[in-house]
Amino acid sequence: MTETRASFWDEPAETMSRDALRQLQRRRLGWQVARCHAASDLYRAKFREAGAEPGDIRGPEDLARLPVVTKEELRADQAAHPPFGTFFVAEPPTWRELHPSTGTTGVPVSTIWSAEDVATITDFTARTMWSFGVRSTDVVQNAFAYGLWVAGMSVHYAIARLGCLVVATGTGVTTDRQIEYFRLARPTVFLATPSYALHIAERLRERGIEPGSLALRLGAFGGEPGTETPTTRAKIESGLGIDAFDYYGLAEVGPTFASECSAKTGIHVAEDHILVECVDPDTRRPVPDGELGVLVFTHLTREATPMLRYWSNDYARLSTARCPCGRTHARAVGGILGRHDDLLVFKGAKFYPIQVEKVVRGLAPLADEFRIEVRRQRGGSMVETCTVVAECVAAPPAGLEGRLQQALRAELGVTPAIRLEPYGTLERTTFKAKRIVEL
Repeated sequence: MTETRASFWDEPAETMSRDALRQLQRRRLGWQVARCHAASDLYRAKFREAGAEPGDIRGPEDLARLPVVTKEELRADQAAHPPFGTFFVAEPPTWRELHPSTGTTGVPVSTIWSAEDVATITDFTARTMWSFGVRSTDVVQNAFAYGLWVAGMSVHYAIARLGCLVVATGTGVTTDRQIEYFRLARPTVFLATPSYALHIAERLRERGIEPGSLALRLGAFGGEPGTETPTTRAKIESGLGIDAFDYYGLAEVGPTFASECSAKTGIHVAEDHILVECVDPDTRRPVPDGELGVLVFTHLTREATPMLRYWSNDYARLSTARCPCGRTHARAVGGILGRHDDLLVFKGAKFYPIQVEKVVRGLAPLADEFRIEVRRQRGGSMVETCTVVAECVAAPPAGLEGRLQQALRAELGVTPAIRLEPYGTLERTTFKAKRIVEL
């Protein structure tokens, strides 16, 4: 099969039956559970807490017996047992790379990759990129961070594996310099966070550069929810003149291990390497296909710092039905729908920033940036005041504030206050946007 006709990076792995995939997961899970119990104090404590032995976890259906592992637990473990905690499993001579996680808050958690981990991560990241259309003839401009957020590194390795030329801009150059490389190196693929993609599209408009004058044909955007929101996807696609795909990962797990395919029916997880559950946030037990829950991940092939039931904090709806593209691995339909920590409760209504994003980016007079300013009850989580802050591209037309309030009420079930600011007031970011501002 020639490259131009091939639909899959690893067709046997990506299209195996669910029964065959379950058998593979059972074998790999048994290996992983045994070594975690034997080598890790943190995981032995988890088994004691559950009253379980390694032999009790015979397949994915048994995982719910174990407690989840949270980032807070990993932080505490590393603080109590510096520098790397007690959740590493492989011996130090096999270690090759150390990568701290990152986010908007909290102390980073250091994860370690062995030489075999580097090879495995490179391969399934190449698989994700192939699934949304990257080929060896492409030039890929990689604006994922090469520092703390390790997606930049995994994608960089995968680009080389695919045989592409990489333009390794990362987030360390200015937006205008990113655009200079669009014109100099003529990349055909662009990778970044959705917030940064929108900022670059905005800057292209300000400079009068037509997207059609660039060589870009597709892009993948991750690090935060948004790409699968129709209004955000449409703005990225029109602003950059590309086909836009959703990309997902976690520093402790992937870091890049799930992406949309050409069918755009959800982000496929590399289930032969990473077992995914969608669980009820209260019971921590799996929910049926299609129901909303929090994603929990278990490494099947990670050597150095494997995760058993890692709590992602990310809400999604999983489907294990075969995708129209032919892939059989589970996919999160509609992408990541919100983060557990970002849930806002205001006047009895519950909503997530991504719902506000959907509304703000659907009103043409508004720019892409927005913030949600909240003031909470003292010592509590309930929101007392909530204000959506948005920018107007030009002078706000009469009735815009009322239209925005009406649209927000229809989407959220509650009416927050509105503050409209002049264009350019809100800070732009090359990384993950912080949407909730605590007053």
